[in-house]
Amino acid sequence: MVSFAHQPLTLGLVYGDPAQRSAKRWLYRIAPVVAALAVLIGINVSLTLVALIAGLWNAEHTLMQRYGVMRIYGRKAGDTNGGLEKPMLIAWLVTALTFLGGYVDLQGLLLKINMGGTNADSVRLLDRLSTVAAWLFWPSLIVSAVLLVRWTRVERASGRGIGTAKDWYVAATFGLVLAVMIDPIAGIFGYVAAHSIEYFGIVHTSLRRRAATGDVSPVARSTSTAWRRTGVYSLYALVILAVMYVTLEFWGGTLYAFAVLYFGALHILYDGFVWKLRKPATAASLGISSHIPSVR
Repeated sequence: MVSFAHQPLTLGLVYGDPAQRSAKRWLYRIAPVVAALAVLIGINVSLTLVALIAGLWNAEHTLMQRYGVMRIYGRKAGDTNGGLEKPMLIAWLVTALTFLGGYVDLQGLLLKINMGGTNADSVRLLDRLSTVAAWLFWPSLIVSAVLLVRWTRVERASGRGIGTAKDWYVAATFGLVLAVMIDPIAGIFGYVAAHSIEYFGIVHTSLRRRAATGDVSPVARSTSTAWRRTGVYSLYALVILAVMYVTLEFWGGTLYAFAVLYFGALHILYDGFVWKLRKPATAASLGISSHIPSVR
């Protein structure tokens, strides 16, 4: 529920902001139709394959959000270490995924938790790739360790000391990756839930700052005061709960699967345009000075 709830937020940021829509007008008109057709075709051809692709895409998207937050901290501190941080996070993700595929008893996971027929088929597909994953794990681990050591040295050389907000955030990200490897079920749930809750916080911070700077877009005006934000958030929560309740009751959950995949695809696609830190308006909404060079 938490994961699904954060996805449609991006649609409000796009279609409630004329400036955002005009920047990619053709994309925002065509993407909903293309996404709907792609999900419909995928569900009818192989829901298992679609779910697997969506899961891997979402894992990458979640990690890139954490990279984006790291760059927010970095931009505020004045560093330009993004060129090292992105490959480091990607290496961590590959290491965790190859460890799961090569050394975790995936069949045991199926017995431990009721994952549903579609998810179970996806896990069995990954299990058949265990030999390849086991071979890839070790070079991935070495690359991850080397990049972590390099990043630590660069950060320490900056003279900011140990224990900054960015340090804690990177440590938390590393901890989530380790959690996925130690207890895949709890780790993945925590990884996804943290991403969703964090996204709500980012959107709230951005909307509050946009209102304070006099943004006249509909989405900014409708959330310009604490009372308005409370009302919008409450209405949004009710709509999400209603959508979940209705879709879960239709066609054995197939409509709900469509909703999750559809809104998830648009959310991941649109986020790549909405949160570009190189855009002065986006940087300002997150409290970042525009004179610091962006690396995202």
